[in-house]
Amino acid sequence: MPNQVKKAAAPQANFEQAMSRLEEIVEKMESGDLALEDLIVRYEEGMQLVKVCQERLASAEERIEMITRNSAGKPVVKEFEAAAAAPVPMPAPPASKGEPKNVDVSLF
Repeated sequence: MPNQVKKAAAPQANFEQAMSRLEEIVEKMESGDLALEDLIVRYEEGMQLVKVCQERLASAEERIEMITRNSAGKPVVKEFEAAAAAPVPMPAPPASKGEPKNVDVSLF
């Protein structure tokens, strides 16, 4: 299989473009059709794309504003607080007497 030209992660790539390219890289790496050197090159590109995605998400989080209503029912804009967006802890599942269920975990 001929080597394909590496698509560089453009610093100006938006989140969706970076995620799309990252998904392409993961599919190609999981196919098992790449030589070791190509795997390493794609891994490096993927890590750069992960960084782009993290930066875009951090930037978006800083810009998010929450809209609430005051006692008069009028909308009030508040700055986003990361603690307000923290996930609510889930209650522990009830103990079962049978065998534990296998949980499938996927990175993507």
